[in-house]
Amino acid sequence: MNWSEFFHMGGYAPYVWSSYALGLVILVANAVGPALRHRRVKEEIRSRLRREGKL
Repeated sequence: MNWSEFFHMGGYAPYVWSSYALGLVILVANAVGPALRHRRVKEEIRSRLRREGKL
């Protein structure tokens, strides 16, 4: 088996590689999404506390 055959995967390459790509996108989104949301919520709380004069 050579690299060309490996990447071609017997004709199923588009399905296999698109599945890997989609899985990677989902994993990245699951890692980055909550972190961005956490930062945004902290900023909202901080700005609300400043408006109320508690910070």
